[in-house]
Amino acid sequence: MVNQFRKNGVAGSRRQRKQWYQRRVRDLKDGFSLRENFITEQEEQQLLSEFNHKFMRRKYLKGHWDGAIVLYREMEKLEWNESNGKIIERLENHVFGPKRNCLAAAHVLDLHEDGFIKPHIDSIKFCGALVSGMSLLSDAVMRLKLDDKNYSDVFIPRLSVYIMSNDIRYKYTHEILPNTPSINGREIHRTRRITIMKRSKESDHSNS
Repeated sequence: MVNQFRKNGVAGSRRQRKQWYQRRVRDLKDGFSLRENFITEQEEQQLLSEFNHKFMRRKYLKGHWDGAIVLYREMEKLEWNESNGKIIERLENHVFGPKRNCLAAAHVLDLHEDGFIKPHIDSIKFCGALVSGMSLLSDAVMRLKLDDKNYSDVFIPRLSVYIMSNDIRYKYTHEILPNTPSINGREIHRTRRITIMKRSKESDHSNS
C-alpha cells in the first residue's frame, strides 16, 4: 500500500480529472507497494559498512550514461558478508517470493544531496517485471508520471522498500525529485540517499 501520495497533476474537465484520478489510484494499488521499516537503523549501518568506503574514494558523477541521473555514484554488488547476505536474502524473498527470480547482483546507487533522478522507465533490455529499492540514509519523494499533467507524488521513507510492477513499472515514468519537495503540505529535506535495488530477470515480462 502506498504510504502517502499527493493528489495533483490532473488535467482536463471535471469528469476527465475524476477518471484520471481513479485510474492513478487503481494503478498505484495494483502496481506499487511500500513496506516501511523493512530494515533497522543498525542493519542500515551494517550494510553501509560493507561498501561505503568504496564510494568515499569516488567523486560524484554529474551525468549518467542514459542521462537519467545527476550527481551520483553507483556499483553492482554480487557478494555480501554473511550478516548482510541475510538482509539481501530477506529483501529478495519479500520482493520476488521463494523462487527469487531476480538478477544476482544488486545495483547500489548513491545519490548526492543535490542530485536527482529524471523521469524514466527502466529498460526491458536489462530487467523484467519487478523493480524494487531499499532506501538508506534519507527520505525522498518519488514522482510517478503517466504523462506531463497526470502524476502522483509518493513519500519514500528511509529504511523502507518499494516495489513497482504492472502499469506502474511499464507505463509510468518514475523520478526522485530534487531538494526540497513537499508532499501533503510537509516539506521533505532529502540528504545523501543510497538505494539498494533488486530487479527481476530480463526474461520475466509477464506483466508487460
